[in-house]
Amino acid sequence: MEHKKKEIKALIFDVGGVLRLGHHSFDHPGVHNFVINKLKIDLDHYLDAIDTAYTDSIVGKISEKKALEIMARNLEVIKPKKLAKLYIKAYKKYYVLNKELINYAFKKKKQGYKIAILSDQWWLSKKALFSKEFYNKFNATIVSCDVGLRKPDKAIYMLALKKLKLPAKETLLIDNRDWNLTPGKKLGMKTVLFENNKQAIKEIEKLLK
Repeated sequence: MEHKKKEIKALIFDVGGVLRLGHHSFDHPGVHNFVINKLKIDLDHYLDAIDTAYTDSIVGKISEKKALEIMARNLEVIKPKKLAKLYIKAYKKYYVLNKELINYAFKKKKQGYKIAILSDQWWLSKKALFSKEFYNKFNATIVSCDVGLRKPDKAIYMLALKKLKLPAKETLLIDNRDWNLTPGKKLGMKTVLFENNKQAIKEIEKLLK
């Protein structure tokens, strides 16, 4: 199929809240609340216990094993391996695949656009939320814990552009956080703030015309 003359040549998607949708309810209270409730500890103790290890692992400063050892030691109520299983269960329970948007992305790829993922994750969220197709079917998959950078650091957006071999003005960034779109805008990317599939797809299509 002949690719129409469009300025935008690549769509870059976030994962948490975009390609994976989280939902709050009594049964799905959110990842960290799920862990807190299971461990029967208070919020402040939990946040203090995971603080540095969790933050460092989002940018790959420490390994999964080391992060779990530190967090489990600080939490004082669970072993590292059990903590890992608890997090995996929480992420899978809370986040569901946004099949409609993923299929839309694949449709755009067939039409000649490149598609990419740009996502902040730590080791266990990546393990739980990333399917094989995220690596096999997207042209580029940039994950913070793998590359040592995270949003909104301008460098991770530039890395995405480098992997796609495109200038910023030929890319469209879709994220559910305003502050994650700002660096992209400054670089010259087009952006869409994701609220829901209908709204996002409508805005994407408008920008692709």
